[in-house]
Amino acid sequence: MADAPQNMHPQLAQLILSLQMGAMQQMGKIASPLTGKVERDLMMAQASIDMLNMLQEKMKGNLTDEEEKFLGHVLYELRMNYVDEAKKPEEKPEDKAQETSGEQPAEQAQPGDDEQAKKEPGSDE
Repeated sequence: MADAPQNMHPQLAQLILSLQMGAMQQMGKIASPLTGKVERDLMMAQASIDMLNMLQEKMKGNLTDEEEKFLGHVLYELRMNYVDEAKKPEEKPEDKAQETSGEQPAEQAQPGDDEQAKKEPGSDE
């Protein structure tokens, strides 16, 4: 992630970096500072990227060259990361539950399993 130019208005830099960090969290690239968990919500990430894009369009002609370059770089970085994340398969909720609990999926019971369990190991009944 890029550092804001020194002569950039501090509130503008804070807004851009805030939206950038939010999008990175929403893409699952970094953990949430509140929960410490890595969570992925690509729809929210897209909304954050779209908001930065809207700011770029609305402020066109009102930014310094450095500010314009910085915002363009942030958007480029976010879009490339978004494309990378969008290619990955979506995790199912049960996959996440197993991942956090460390449990393996339960095996499906097969017909006749009850009878096998009742027999003593090594008996030929």
